[in-house]
Amino acid sequence: GLDRIAGRRVLVKAESLQTTGSFKARGAWAAVSALPERTAGVLAYSSGNHAQGVAWAASAHGVPSVILMPSDAPAAKVAGTRALGGEVVLYDRAGEDRDALGARLAAERGLTLIPPFDHPEVIAGQGTTGLELAEQAGAAGVAAAEVLVPCGGGGLSAGIALALEAEAPALRVRTVEPAGFDDMARSLASGRRERNAASTGSLCDAILTPAPGALTVPVLSRLALPGLAVSDAEALRAMEAAFRHLKIVLEPGGAVALAAALFRPEAVTGEAVIVLATG
Repeated sequence: GLDRIAGRRVLVKAESLQTTGSFKARGAWAAVSALPERTAGVLAYSSGNHAQGVAWAASAHGVPSVILMPSDAPAAKVAGTRALGGEVVLYDRAGEDRDALGARLAAERGLTLIPPFDHPEVIAGQGTTGLELAEQAGAAGVAAAEVLVPCGGGGLSAGIALALEAEAPALRVRTVEPAGFDDMARSLASGRRERNAASTGSLCDAILTPAPGALTVPVLSRLALPGLAVSDAEALRAMEAAFRHLKIVLEPGGAVALAAALFRPEAVTGEAVIVLATG
């Protein structure tokens, strides 16, 4: 199985099985539940997973949600967001300024923005993944290991790193990004926020961000090991391996950490590795 391919024990936390299909439901729930009771509505921008998380959390709290999605977002994610109660507004990723459009919508309708990663409540919500992971790794007899986490803006990585610092400091986060879009790895290496040159050009659309978070880079600079990057081809091979060996369905962006564990074994240390796999 996966252990043989990786040459070490591989433990997988399958957030693809989470409500709405990804860990994003955690941060969205934390952020929506922290809002004042009389909220006119919430606004989110996302190519899919954060969108569905916010739509689900808002509906559960009886709060309207408006979701800004790029016109090239996967049709299934647009449909999924609408099915969960979100009002979807599409924009042209290449020609329109998402932030300006969002600011105008928020002002016109009195909406509260829930960012996908650069928000304390969102990071704390994603951090619950790390609390569970610490407990589950302990139960599996793994006290020390690298924890490979798919990374876009760094909300999941930062939340997990903070949780592990408190609960299992010998478990250390490493971010994994698509090759050519490794802004977090470069930021951790340089000590300042680095940007990606392009916004499109990888199958890992779920984790393509212009730049990492202002809140997440300092956390990961302090707590994370150097970041890794994998090719789209490796992400696709990891999706196949997840389906074949684990019977779970991942998207390319959610499979990059598994790809690093399986196909970059020389870059990872230790007898066991922990992998975050997500939708």
